[in-house]
Amino acid sequence: MNKFLLALVTVAALAGCRSPYSWTSDVPQKLRTVAVPTFRNESDVTELGVLAATQILREFQREGTFKIARPDDAAVEVQGVITDVYVTYNGGDVRTSNRTTDCSLMMRAEVSVVERVNGRVLVDNKVYTANTTFIAGPIDSLTAERDASRRLAEDLAAQVVDDVLAVQW
Repeated sequence: MNKFLLALVTVAALAGCRSPYSWTSDVPQKLRTVAVPTFRNESDVTELGVLAATQILREFQREGTFKIARPDDAAVEVQGVITDVYVTYNGGDVRTSNRTTDCSLMMRAEVSVVERVNGRVLVDNKVYTANTTFIAGPIDSLTAERDASRRLAEDLAAQVVDDVLAVQW
């Protein structure tokens, strides 16, 4: 019985080796450098353009396919504009109440990805929406909103990097 079980496990393991899935990326080696300049920020939330660019760079580093490069040396550039940020106070407005309240924060951004060598546009002004929630209190709602802004940038970064990796290279 043990020999049969060992043979079954061996066959299953070998069958897995013929899987159509691959751990390698479809991105050509010569295009695996990326630059992300600071996003233009048209919202009222300060430093969100810097946060968005920083989080996208971190997500590229975490994912591992692309190396970060200076704009002049990169094969691919991610460009973006933060167009809107909305705060929704669910259950009341913290500015007129002495209670904490659950808030939603939503950001819209337009992002393009350009292959710098030949100017080919890989992603053309795609609109992304990032969402998060936070708890705001009457004393320190600005700190809570700033922390939520970082989470918005992380959400945007994950979406953008996923789309760059899904491009038909």
